[in-house]
Parts: sequence; structure tokens; C-alpha cells
Amino acid sequence: MGFGYDIHKFTPGRKFMLGGVRIPYHQGLLGHSDADVLLHAICDALLGAAGLGDIGKHFPDTSKKLKNASSIKLLESVKKILAKEGYEIVNVDSTVVLQWPKISPYSSRMITKIASSLKIKKNCVSVKATTNEGLGFLGRGVACAAYAVASIRRIDQE
Repeated sequence: MGFGYDIHKFTPGRKFMLGGVRIPYHQGLLGHSDADVLLHAICDALLGAAGLGDIGKHFPDTSKKLKNASSIKLLESVKKILAKEGYEIVNVDSTVVLQWPKISPYSSRMITKIASSLKIKKNCVSVKATTNEGLGFLGRGVACAAYAVASIRRIDQE
């Protein structure tokens, strides 16, 4: 089992990417890559489950090559890293915390993208969302956060 968390603040002039899906909104998340907090949290959960560090270890924000990188590509790379280490992904469960916009119209597309990238069944991926009930910086709509847990297993070497 592994746990992941990420948070980025909203900023004007960027696309809002979440779960590999572009969400129509008047601002996006600030970050070195496309700042997809959901996929970053999932990457951290998967890497953590295998004891392989975090997303920053494998994809540093100092890399010019990764500037504005697609987080779907990062997730696919994490899948390859796990496979190389002898692991397969069992499931991923995640929760996005943001006040606006509502993401329920996009969650099934996110699940499809994540499952496809990880080469697992859609029923092994969960994407949920909640607000912060108007409390704190998340509740004021200043940022978006995501939590994820993932389970992996060793691939039998027969």
C-alpha cells in the first residue's frame, strides 16, 4: 500500500488539468508540469507502495525537459518503473479536494484515462471529490489538493 498527496494553487493563464482531463475553468494550477494534482498524488502513492521515493525524485521540477509535461505521461512512466521493479498495480483510490469547479461531470473520463494509463480495469480506479466546506485556502478556492492510496503486488517470477 502507498499513500500520496499533492496540492497546487490556482493561477490565471493556465489550463486546469485533473486526472488527465482538461476541466473548463477560468484558471489552472500553478506548477512545473501541467500541475495535475490528482495524477501527482496517484504517482506518489504508487511509488511509495514500492518504496521507490516520490514523484520529485523521479521527475524533478528542476528538469527543463519536464517543463509543462503531461502528468499522464508521468503516470505511464511510473507504471513502467513499477513493472521494471517487478510490481503490478492492483487498485487506486483517490479524493480531490476543491471548492470549485464541480468535477463530477468529468470523473468517469478521469477514471478511464487513469485506468488506461495504468493498464488496469476501470473498476480498480476510484476518483471522488469533496469540498472544504468554505474553510481555509481550499475552501476559498485558492488551491486544489488530492489524496490517493494505491495497492500493488509482486509479479510472480516463474
